[in-house]
Amino acid sequence: MKNKELVIGIVIGLITSAVGLLLTLLFFGKGNSLNDSLQIAFNRGVFTKLVSMGAMLNLAAFFLFLKKNQDTRAQGVLIATVIVAIITLIIRFI
Repeated sequence: MKNKELVIGIVIGLITSAVGLLLTLLFFGKGNSLNDSLQIAFNRGVFTKLVSMGAMLNLAAFFLFLKKNQDTRAQGVLIATVIVAIITLIIRFI
C-alpha cells in the first residue's frame, strides 16, 4: 500500500512538472505555437531554465499532500522533483 502511494506521488510529480513546463512555454514562449516556443528555447539554450520553472508547480502538489497528511505521496512528489532536476542537469551539460 505504501509503495502504491509513493508511485502515485511520483507520477503526479512528473505530470505537474510537464504541465508546469507547458504553462511556462505558454507564458514565456516567443514562438507562435508550443512547438515553435520549444525550438526557440532549445536554440537559445534556455530550455533547462524553463523546465526548472515548470517544476515549481510541484510545490503546490507537495504542500497539498502534506496538508492532507498524505506524507508518502508528498515524498513521491519530492522524488519526482529530484528526478526532474537530475534530467535537467544531464540535458544542460551534454
